[in-house]
Amino acid sequence: MSLINTLLTAFGGVTANKLRAALTMLGVVIGVAAVIAMLALGNGAQAAVEASFRFLGSDNVQISAKQEFKDGEIAPVGKILSYSDGVSMARDLELIDRVEMLVSQSVRARHGRNVLDTTVNGTTADSLESMSIASEVQPVDWPEGQPLSDKSFLASGRMFTPAEVIGGANVCLLGWDTAEDLFEGDDPLGETIWVNRMRCLVIGVITEMEMVDASQRYQRNPNEFILMPISAVIREFYEEEPSVTMTAHVTDEERMNEAKSEIATYLRQRHAVEKNEQGNYDDDFDLTTRNDVLGAQQEAARTFSLLLAAMASVSLVVGGIGIMNVMLVSVTERTREIGVRMAVGARGGDIVAQFLCESVLLSVIGGVIGIAVGVLSIPLAASLNSGIALLDPGSIPLAFGVALITGILFGLYPALRASRLDPIDALRYE
Repeated sequence: MSLINTLLTAFGGVTANKLRAALTMLGVVIGVAAVIAMLALGNGAQAAVEASFRFLGSDNVQISAKQEFKDGEIAPVGKILSYSDGVSMARDLELIDRVEMLVSQSVRARHGRNVLDTTVNGTTADSLESMSIASEVQPVDWPEGQPLSDKSFLASGRMFTPAEVIGGANVCLLGWDTAEDLFEGDDPLGETIWVNRMRCLVIGVITEMEMVDASQRYQRNPNEFILMPISAVIREFYEEEPSVTMTAHVTDEERMNEAKSEIATYLRQRHAVEKNEQGNYDDDFDLTTRNDVLGAQQEAARTFSLLLAAMASVSLVVGGIGIMNVMLVSVTERTREIGVRMAVGARGGDIVAQFLCESVLLSVIGGVIGIAVGVLSIPLAASLNSGIALLDPGSIPLAFGVALITGILFGLYPALRASRLDPIDALRYE
């Protein structure tokens, strides 16, 4: 029997009972669609991890104080990370060229009769530059692909200088909404505002900003804040010296691990950290790089993707079992037909080819429909996953190939069983 005749015969066998064929393919459709959708969710999870840690540049070391729960409250482990730790770090360490520092405090700002509860961020003089590198926020309606700089975030005025940070100058920059609320459209440059009980000279206004990630634009307003030198914030708004969040910039990315060791040694000396009984240091700080975070998080995301794909594959196995079941029933129903074919000269290989083609047709048609359903279901999957689902082009041939293999594997036994029927017994079958 020629290949064309085999295919035509198989197609006739599949379409003889259209409802049964459709129900048989349903398992494969669901399995293939699930594989594509689940892999898209896994890719979205990995992309989300990368986006979440864009603020950690490849040449940055994030330094934070360790904390623990003590008497129902969060308390630092050992000594805090102080402002003086950060000031001397860039000066004393060979591989660190600058250290950004940040503290935040809730305050009440006032100008004339306008009063506003807001947040003051105490930073170093290069915070706008870091903002442009992190790419978490951007000026409203910023052209896609156009690079950002520190000047991109200034609507008017200037940033405070390193000398003003060292001297703790009473100067500030206002977020866009903060400036509007306090000055009601008037020019704030050169004006004085009260921040709690501190008089502060307004030297700049930050341009109106929006979150780069569109899904976060209704969750956080990046335009309500006051920016001040960190030394002034610590002096004016804290009774006790606060723990400072630091980001150290490494001069040579190739020596990142060496830089981490250098920072650790420096902080251990300043904080008098000793070795424990096991010979390890009980550090009161954590050092984190982009590779540290992404490595762990992406490994977790990959495991998540594999788990989702494995769960989806169960549907394919169920679909394959359905194909085998239907093909066994078909062999039983067509026993007399098989006997007639053998009687007129059909060989065992012809019978195997016919029933195997029927099985493969069921799985391939189901696979094609499943691919279409899977691709179309990605927006729905994204809506259930905070808008994050990315189609992996490689998942389409993978899902189709798995569907094809499913048809072959689960159709082989019924086909072999049909080919081994005794022609005489098959002709007698009623």
